[in-house]
Amino acid sequence: MRLGEVERLRGELAEFVADVFASLPRRDQRRWGACYLRGLMLDGRRKSIQPMAERLPDGNMQALQQFVNQSPWDPLPVRRRIAERLSEVITPEVWVVDDVSFPKCGTASVGVARQYCGALGKRANCQVAVSVHAATDTASCPLNWQLYLPREWTDTPERCRRAGVPDDVVHQEKWRLALGLLDTLGDWQMKAPVVVADAGYGVSTPFRLGLEQRGLAYVLALTGKEVAHPQDAEPHQPAYGGLGPPTLPRYRTPPRAVSVLAAEAGAGRFIEVTWRQGSKGAMTSRFAVLTIRPAGKQSLAAAQEAGGGRNRWDGRLPVQTLLVEWPDGQDTPTGYWISNLPVTTPLADLVRWAKMRWRIEHDYRELKHGLGLDHFEGRTWRGWHHHVTLVTAAQAFLTLRRLDPKVRTPA
Repeated sequence: MRLGEVERLRGELAEFVADVFASLPRRDQRRWGACYLRGLMLDGRRKSIQPMAERLPDGNMQALQQFVNQSPWDPLPVRRRIAERLSEVITPEVWVVDDVSFPKCGTASVGVARQYCGALGKRANCQVAVSVHAATDTASCPLNWQLYLPREWTDTPERCRRAGVPDDVVHQEKWRLALGLLDTLGDWQMKAPVVVADAGYGVSTPFRLGLEQRGLAYVLALTGKEVAHPQDAEPHQPAYGGLGPPTLPRYRTPPRAVSVLAAEAGAGRFIEVTWRQGSKGAMTSRFAVLTIRPAGKQSLAAAQEAGGGRNRWDGRLPVQTLLVEWPDGQDTPTGYWISNLPVTTPLADLVRWAKMRWRIEHDYRELKHGLGLDHFEGRTWRGWHHHVTLVTAAQAFLTLRRLDPKVRTPA
């Protein structure tokens, strides 16, 4: 946006800031919050503090630095109010769990390590954050964020101390961070309609179990390599040989890749479904729903635990719903999603929810290219979480205006 456009929004932005930044105790904090948001929305190649301060008529680099990097305001109440306001307006159909990377030079910025960087498509020096977004096909917004800390950080307490990492923050896998974000949203009296995520989360049996334990429905992408038994497979009890512990029940055949099970279902089982209108016309492909019994070490261990332990388990793996995509003209299926929703769920709904993850890419484009999500040059834990909260606020303000230009006061 040009300077004149941003300046004309001062009154409307002031009302928004008064609402979502109400938890900030001091007036000057809210003032610099509004200033930072105007800097993020203003046109410019870099959205780090110095160039933003130079572009703004009332910009003050020292004051903005202090507000973002040193001021001890809590970002969570701000995110909560943003999440409440946007969820009221968007009425999300899904919550999207994902992670995003920020290429970084050097080693001092909090969480930076050599790891897979999705932004570059290879291993590189970067930060990685886990996020949860509310989404429909027409709108979306981040609800919560958490920076991922690799073990090389948490195993070096002095390094964490220099970056201001709280003492109670420990290394957690990304799926655990995602569950923690969902728990926080639950504490805010918000509940996911359906959780969707890519295969990085879908292949994690502990993540799927964590969602089920929280009473959350999900449609998660899978790779075709994941193994399972068909629904009608039944374990049998081998005869006891008379020596040693009793023989445990087992399936007569080994599990097979879901890609094999889907191909065996036959192309004739697949139905054409249109899930949304794209810029080039209707988004259409062919889909089928199968019922499977996920196998593999993690699934086996989880089933044994749920069945009362290894020696008391009846050997039966639980059934789950598998959504498969087999586009017309392709020799084999191309997409797989696992769900804890019943197999009787309308196919069109499953497809729409599975495909709605595309919206996350729109969020990241707007957050990064338009609002400078990855332009933060500070090094601290506090500064990073303040910055992503402010970027989220800027996107929320623009989303509210786009969806309803007349919205000027909180609901």
